[in-house]
Formats: sequence, structure tokens, C-alpha cells
Amino acid sequence: MLRIILLGGTAASLIPQIAFAQTVEQVPSPAAPAERTAPARQSGQETSVVHHDESQEIIITGNYGRTLDFLSGSAVLAGSELLRDIRPQLGDTLGRLPGVSSTSFSPGASRPVLRGFQGERIRVLTDGIGSIDVSNTSADHAVTIDPLTAERIEVLHGPAVLLFGSQAIGGAVNVLDRRIPRAVPENGVHLDAIGAYGSAADERSIGGAADVALGKSGFVLHIDGSYRKTDDLGVGGYILSPTLRAEQLEMAAEELEEGHVEESEEALEGANRRGRLPNSATEQKTLGAGLALIRDGGSLGFSVSWFDSNYGVPTAPGAGHHHHEDEHDESDEEGEEEGHGEEAVTIGLEQIRADLRGQVNVRGPLLDEIRIRVGAADYEHTEYEGDEVGTIFRTQGLEGRFELVQTDRGGWSGASGAQFFLRDFEAIGAEAFVPPNETSQFGIFSLQEIELGGIELEAAGRYERSGVTSKAVGVDRSFDAFSAALGVAYEPSNRLRVGLNLSRAERAPSAEELLSNGPHIATQAFEIGDPTLDKEKSWGAEVYVRAQTGPVRLRASIYANWFDDYIFQAATGDEEDELPVFQYFQRDARYYGFEAEASATLFRLGGFKIDGDLVADYVRATIDERGPVPRIPPLRVLGGLEAVSDDLTGRVEVEWADDQERIATFETPTDGYTLVNASLAWRPWGKRRETTLILSANNIFDVDARRHASFTKEFVPMAGRDIRVTARFSF
Repeated sequence: MLRIILLGGTAASLIPQIAFAQTVEQVPSPAAPAERTAPARQSGQETSVVHHDESQEIIITGNYGRTLDFLSGSAVLAGSELLRDIRPQLGDTLGRLPGVSSTSFSPGASRPVLRGFQGERIRVLTDGIGSIDVSNTSADHAVTIDPLTAERIEVLHGPAVLLFGSQAIGGAVNVLDRRIPRAVPENGVHLDAIGAYGSAADERSIGGAADVALGKSGFVLHIDGSYRKTDDLGVGGYILSPTLRAEQLEMAAEELEEGHVEESEEALEGANRRGRLPNSATEQKTLGAGLALIRDGGSLGFSVSWFDSNYGVPTAPGAGHHHHEDEHDESDEEGEEEGHGEEAVTIGLEQIRADLRGQVNVRGPLLDEIRIRVGAADYEHTEYEGDEVGTIFRTQGLEGRFELVQTDRGGWSGASGAQFFLRDFEAIGAEAFVPPNETSQFGIFSLQEIELGGIELEAAGRYERSGVTSKAVGVDRSFDAFSAALGVAYEPSNRLRVGLNLSRAERAPSAEELLSNGPHIATQAFEIGDPTLDKEKSWGAEVYVRAQTGPVRLRASIYANWFDDYIFQAATGDEEDELPVFQYFQRDARYYGFEAEASATLFRLGGFKIDGDLVADYVRATIDERGPVPRIPPLRVLGGLEAVSDDLTGRVEVEWADDQERIATFETPTDGYTLVNASLAWRPWGKRRETTLILSANNIFDVDARRHASFTKEFVPMAGRDIRVTARFSF
């Protein structure tokens, strides 16, 4: 069968309409257990359903009844795999998925890296609406989504990310929970509880949720909460990388030679420190409540939530700078400057958020559904230097979308609508490196699909108008962006599909890229933007194959992106306020790489099915006239063996990452690593029930491992040996 697919930059609002597929363990997702999902209605109902078959493929279907083939780069983390991999931050939770790495700035701040892209090129969403925080502006800022409350996490990369707007050129991560209920509990009440302990950071976490049907009125009440506390992270080997440790040892020798015994001992102590990563403890709390009216004619619901996090920001040895102020204390008069770099840096953040989701089932001859989705948040975080307030970041944001979903008429279906985003940002303090500013964004989109026998056509387009205004520095910029994509898929049989996707996307520069100008204590950098930056434009191409022969299943893709006016931040080699200067520039750039997954049922032993799987990914990125793009993950291969029965799943896996020696100017190489992990999951009532207990051991041999994508890799290693016990109880 020949299928021709025309795609484009539609909005994030189409999340519930599309289908995602990923080879994962056959455990029902807590997002949509069979015993709690409302009876299926005709195509168009907003219901998530998880299907299982002998191929171990989980398909999450939504409003459109078919899987859109351009989502060839999608992945889903759900069920016991999500339970096993939950970590305090989203980036570390997703680190084992194909094409995914993590910023790993600290245990309290870790954002996903997709195919080498991070920051402004990755959208992090909750139920299709942005997280409305400042995690995209700097690697030290946490994502205000607790994976402990997630029901399912969807990761999209490739041409499909155009669905999520111009800030998703590199990919998107969508976290779904039940804060706005989607279905009435079958027995009137459903309870979930999750608890975990991890030895590496002495992590203690607990979460719970309840869904209650209020009589037979159609109203469903939801409440949830979570709490997590960790001590300083235990690591394998030395805290400092070999490069940084050699520098400290050399400094110790020089100080001793000059007779500075105390300074020499301090440098030597830092070079030889191992065991626990100083100032890396975290504490995180969340609360949420929602109410929804669910009827055959549609649904309407809202929720409110609170997110609170306090976490340490590890700093490099000797890192510090001085505030240049007009006033001087007595120490200044004695010739000492006012320094703050040696004091521990911590971040305390809080977000209060409200969300609304509504749907009207029209079921007319032209119009099938009307949908609305809105989210608003008030966010504030404070960066402390010791007990002193350094900088306060505040943002108020509002994002929403409106959709009209067409009735399927003879194989012609689609959706059209509008999306908007508003943000008011303010930073207060001596180190407010971004001036107060306002960001606005408005987009319109349409997605159309036509089936003509064995040929399927899809066409979509998105226009987006963005603006950044800062009265404080007299900047007022606006941008018009257009996006589209084209795909062709050929499926000679249900065991083989090959396809080609092409895309064109544009992204307006962010406020941080335009306006930054000042010291940032947490990243220990003096950041400088460029208010004259132009739009970033990219062409993308992906060739993919999905095949199955006998017990062997294969998914692989090769992709490339070519950028005009690619926006990037690079070290200049200069210093300002005793900090290295990092400045935003524009050049053409190109990315290319591959992802591959293979799995096979090797044999059966007693009541167990023995499976083997292999994942590999690689990306190479270059900026014209500058060389390699900074912080690009190296080649990685992950292989595992798994024994699966109805109530037990045992797994052993090895993850190998290559050395990364292809580095940018002022960047240092990163040694590769090999991690060995093992886990055992027990489902006391079988895999059709959600209750699961997991015992896992990660980095069993306690090796020193560092992510090259991390800004802080030289002094923030990955976790050492971590023995974890995790339990989920569902009633």
C-alpha cells in the first residue's frame, strides 16, 4: 500500500488526536487502565486507550482512529517502565529512551535533550500546554512537573514536532496526568499510591491520587499530592573530572611552592573529594485538585496545582565573582573585594497553576467536536548565595488553544484552530541578567487528511506571530513564522513500512537570546544576548523503516536538519565580573544522526518469555565557521535481556556511551562509560492490574559517568550505585 502524507506545523493542541507507538513492556498504563476507562465511543471522543498484543507494542489512540505515520520518532514511557525510571527531574527520568539525553545540571534541575537539541528548541508540555516556567531559559532552572504524578510521558522528535509550535524544532515532551479527569471511575472510586527509596541520594518519595465519582451526576473529583526529599548525591569515583582534577592538583603544587599551605590544602582536598556531591540535596512538594463534568455530549473540567522545590546548585572549585557596587564595607577598605562565589548556591521555586479543558461533541454533518484548552501559572524562584538573596525570577504566563474538529466525510477529516501564549517576565537583584520583558505568541493552524483507497494524503500549515518587548532597554521585536512538512510512506505489507519525511520550520528568538546581559550566579557565566537576532530557519529530512520478520522487530531512522541563522551560545574567552563570557551568535548549522531499536523473542522457558533488545543513537552537529556544536551527546548503545511472565519481569541491561572528543572551542572532552543495571518487577495480581513492586540496581559497578550534554559535567557526575525500591498500589 502506498501512503502519501503531507504534514505541517500544527499546534500543540493536537496531542490527544494522534497515536503513538513504542515497544515497551506489556504493563497497563496507569493513564488508562481497562477497568477505569469509559466505554469506547465513535471516533472523536477524547479517550486514551492502551492496547496490548504479542508484539509488545503499546498504542495510545485518541480522537483520530489511525496511527499517523509521521510520528516515526515517537516514544512512550508508561506502566512499570515509568515506575522503574522515575527520578526527581524529567530529564533523568527519560534518559534511557532512544535519542534522549539530559542536561543533568544538578539532581534538582535536569531537562530532556532530544537528538542533541535542548533549551529553546525543546517544548516541555503538561497535557498539551507548556509547563509555563523558566526551565527553557537556563539549564539550572528546574522543570515544574513532578514525574511522580505522571501517568504517561510521550517523547516526540522528528518532523512530527511541528505539531507543537516553533519552539519544538528539536522535539517535544508531553506529560499526562489525571488532574482534569477524562473518565468516570468504573466503581465510583479509584486510588493510587506510589512510594520509592533510592540509596544513591538517600531519596525518599511518596505520592498519591484519588478519583471519586460524585454520585451519578457525571462529576468526577480528583486530588493528588507528592513529596520527595534527597540528601547529597552519591557518585562513583572522584567528584571532579580528570581534567578539572589535574588543574586542582597543579594549583595545589603551585600554592605549596609559594608557601601558601592553607590554599594548597584546600585545592588538594577539592581534587581528592569523592563519595557525595556537595550541595546537591533536593526537596520537592506538589498538590493538585481537579473537577470535571463528563457527559455524552462532552466534558468540562478544571484543575489547580501547586509545585514547590528547593535544591542545591553544585559549583566548580574556585568559582566566584565580585559585585561591583558603589558602596564598600570595612573589608573593602582593607583591600578585600566583596566576593560571593565560594558560598553555596541554592534555588527555591514555587508555581501556582490553573488549567481548563472543555469539549463539545457536536456530531454534525460538518463539525464533529469543539475543544478548548487553557493553562495559566504564576511562577517565582529565588537564587540564593548562602543565606543572601541573589536574584529573583518571576513570570506570569497564559497559554491556550481552540479547535474545530471536522466530521469524517468519506475519508476526509481534519482539525483547525488557534493557539496563543503570553508571558510577563521579571528578574530582580544584582544579578538579573535578563531585563523585564513581555513575550506574546499567536498561531493559527489546520490539519487535513484524505484517504483515497490505498493512498492517504495529509496537509497542514501553521502561521505564528511572535513578539518580545522590553521597555527597560527599549527593545520591541516581532516575527512572522511559517512551518510545513511533507512525508511519503510505503507499506508493501503489514510487516514492513518505509518512509520519508521532509519539514520546513521557523523559530523566533526568545527573550533570553535577545536581551541577556549580565552575570548569572547559578551557571557561573556572564551571559550576553543580541537584540538584532533574526529568525532561525531549518529544513529537516528523515528516512525511517519499521519491519518485523518472525520474532524480530526493527525500528530505525536516519535524520538531518539544516539551519539558516542557527542561534547558539558560545564562550568568547573573555571575562566580565570575573566570570567567563557566553554570548549568543547566529551562523548556519547542520545536524544529522540516527536512532535504531531492535527486539526479538529469543525463546520461552517455563512460564517466561525471554526477550532481547538493543537501542543505539548518535548525532553529529556542526556550526559553519565555528566547528562542533557544544554539548552534543556521543554515540550510545544500550542492550538488555528480559524475562517476562504474567506476574514477574526480570531485566539486565548494559548501557555504553563512547568518548566525546568532537568538542567546541573552550569545551573539554568527556570520557565514555559503561553502566550495568538490573531490575525485578512483581505484579501480585497479574499484569492487568496496576499494583507493582520493583527492586532495581543502577550503575551496579559504581563507575564514574558524566553526560557530555551537561553544562556542569566537570564537577557534577551522574549517580553512582543506586539500589532502589519502588511500589505502586492501585485500588
